[in-house]
Parts: sequence; structure tokens; C-alpha cells
Amino acid sequence: MKIATKRVAVAAAALLLTAGTLTACSSNSGGSGSTSHSKAFKIGFLLPDDVTARYATADQPDFVQAIAKDDPQAVVLYEDANGSATNQQQQAQAMLAQGVNVLVLDAFDGEAAESIVNAADAKKVPVIDYDRLVDGGKSNYYVSFDNEKVGVLQGTAFVNQLKAEGVPSGSGILMIDGSPTDNNATLFAKGAHSVIDPSGYKVLAEYHTPGWDPAQAQTWAATEIKKYGSQIKGIYAANDGTAGGVIAAAHAAKFDLSKMALTGQDATVAGMQSILDGDQFMSVYKAILPEAQEAASLAIALAEGKHPKAPTSVAGMNGPAVPSFLLVPVAVTRSNIESTVVKDGFDSVADICTAQFAALCTKYGVQ
Repeated sequence: MKIATKRVAVAAAALLLTAGTLTACSSNSGGSGSTSHSKAFKIGFLLPDDVTARYATADQPDFVQAIAKDDPQAVVLYEDANGSATNQQQQAQAMLAQGVNVLVLDAFDGEAAESIVNAADAKKVPVIDYDRLVDGGKSNYYVSFDNEKVGVLQGTAFVNQLKAEGVPSGSGILMIDGSPTDNNATLFAKGAHSVIDPSGYKVLAEYHTPGWDPAQAQTWAATEIKKYGSQIKGIYAANDGTAGGVIAAAHAAKFDLSKMALTGQDATVAGMQSILDGDQFMSVYKAILPEAQEAASLAIALAEGKHPKAPTSVAGMNGPAVPSFLLVPVAVTRSNIESTVVKDGFDSVADICTAQFAALCTKYGVQ
């Protein structure tokens, strides 16, 4: 697969400063402010795939803008791994060869990416695990959400809705987890199982979706719908993309999802529309802008030789815990689309409320 270098030079115009000042002993990495120095720092930003909508529409532009606010002289080198651990390793090596001062890494494969961290460490280049933790515990920081909490939110909404629909204990459900190479997916599933397992509902089948690919989730869901049919009373899906795969499979099979309590994550426009029309029950909103800002402020601090104190730490399956900054996720249903993703400008009314969904937006107060 062709690996194209996408070098993004951050604008040097003066921008508004984010609140707070980052120092070497600070417990909060809020914006470090405009910095003047003789060398333009190079910050490498590596994202995992092009099937998850948030990366291109939110993480990448938000991170670049946040770097510009913290240090207008800095340059961001950006790459998307296109769902390949090999691509990401090559991209990281190329960035290290170009002399990046810091790598901000959202690993496609959390285990394989340990080699990236080791290569950076050999060159004394600090690494920030962004959104996904790299297994091994050698990164300098981890910036993400409380990912087990994400799963708890999903599982709680899922179980509560099934009970509200009068689905009896012992009824069958399906679970579609995220990528087996993503430590976050493991945490989402752990959180969801902590609620679902004691609920009395029976997991008929569970699937770990390679690369979070909606098409593979759709294929698996189609097979299970055909196999179990009316035994299925609910479907847990780890994000809006895999939920979209379920919806496509259900529509093709004329399988009614209106009382299935289908879950999701990432609060995508498509996810919000599916919630409005009743195919999907909920999603999880993770405010990406503060996540990107946190990572950007840490990156500039590390480039300056500072080492901010993190409020907590998180360990993967192997290795010691990594100093961590964790943000709080929010469950989204029809009742709070307006007060969460719309209010924050994450999803716009114009994008959600197209002609097909205009009446539903009016009905549920999305305006």
C-alpha cells in the first residue's frame, strides 16, 4: 500500500491561548501558550485508519490547531496508517529520520506499536500514546478517555433499555466488540461485560471486529441474524461504525431493530441519525477537542524538556502503568443529542438534520 507523507505546516499567525499554563510540575497540561524559541519543533502525529470518521474530521484538525495555539513555530508531521501496522511502523521510522522532537501515536495495533516506542526511545524521542495505549508501558504519557467507563456506559444503557422494553432475563443478545489489536476495545468490552454479565441476559455469540471494519461487522451480524433470528433481543456494538454494519445487515434481512437497544460510540453524524430513526439506541460522546488539546500541550511541553505530572496512570496487558490524562465520556440518546454533540459543535444540526431526518430532529428537539 502506498504510504504518502502528509506534512502539515502549522500556521504562524497568533491565535487565542488556551486556559492555564503548563509547567514541569503542573498536574494539568492545559495550553502552554505561545512559545518563542530558536528551533521550530517537529511533532509527529500518527493516526491508525481511515474507516473511523473522527480521525480525519476531528482529531487531525483539532490537534494541528491546538499545536498552533501552544506554539505557532511548531510543525506537525501527520500520517494515517490506513489500517496497517506495517504502514504505521514505516511512517514512524520516517518521522524519526526527519528529526521529530515528539511522537504522538494512536496505534493501529497496540502490541506491534511497541516497536515504534522502542525505536523512538533509542533516539531519545518521547512518545505520547494518543487515545489508545501501546502495550509494554514504555511511552511517556497516555491521553485518552476512561475507556472502561465507556463500556460501562454502553452496558448500562443497553441493559436498562432492554429492561424498559420488558425483555426478560435469560433472553439472548449479540456482542460486537472492537478490534482485537486495540487495547481500548478490550477495555470497552470489559466495561460492558461488567454490566451485561450479571444482568441475566445470555450472550449468544460475540465477535471481535478486525480493524473496526464495519463491513466485517456487517458480514458477521448477517450470519448471526440468520442463525438466531428472533432469539436476538439486543445487540451490543462497540462503536457507531460497527453499529452501522449491524443496521445494514438487519435491513437486508428485514430484521426489526426498533427494540434491540443497539449501542455505539463516537457520536458520529450517522450514529446520531440512526438514534433519531430508532435503529440505534445510544452512542458515547467523547469530546475530541480537549483530548487533542491535552495531547498537543503535552507534546510541546516534552519538546521543551518539561515533564508534567499526570493525575493518574493506566497499565496495558503487559508492562508498567503509563502516566495518564483521562477525560470523561458521556452517553448520548435521543434525549440529549441537542445538549451534548450539537451544543459543543461536534456534530452540526445541518449535518444531522438533512431532509430525511428533519421531522425527527423537530420531534426530538435537535435544532
